Amino acid sequence: MTDRTAEWNALRAAHLHPNRPASSAQGVHHLALLSSDVERTIAFYQDLLEFPMTELFENRDYQGSTHFFFDIGNGNLLAFFDFPGLDLGPYAEVLGSMHHLAISVAPDKHTHLRSKLEGAGIDIVFEHDTSIYFMGPDGERLELIADQLGEMYGTNVS
Repeated sequence: MTDRTAEWNALRAAHLHPNRPASSAQGVHHLALLSSDVERTIAFYQDLLEFPMTELFENRDYQGSTHFFFDIGNGNLLAFFDFPGLDLGPYAEVLGSMHHLAISVAPDKHTHLRSKLEGAGIDIVFEHDTSIYFMGPDGERLELIADQLGEMYGTNVS
């Protein structure tokens, strides 16, 4: 494996500014993923992971497509579309696509949700410190991390 320490140090020196301005963004409004089965997606995210569904309506961009949302805390939403009739292929990790979605949960919720996942037969595919990784109903890679927002394994990343 290549040692990239020098490259990372140069990138930090060039781009991490100690007096950076405030972001122009207000936060993530929603992250939209694709669903092959609306009912199965609702069961997974609302019933299993306990993210309440907040709304469901027709997608304005594709007639007959469902657009639905889940509350993932702190004013952030996870949204889904189904595209009936488009015969979309399975999830594929490609450049520019999503690698995984990390969702912060309190440590007690982390333990509780892990038990629910295991009870439902969902495999924990990777684990590190306060993180567990698993796949959603359409192969999307998910992480539950028992760290506060803006922190990762004791390091402030915000």
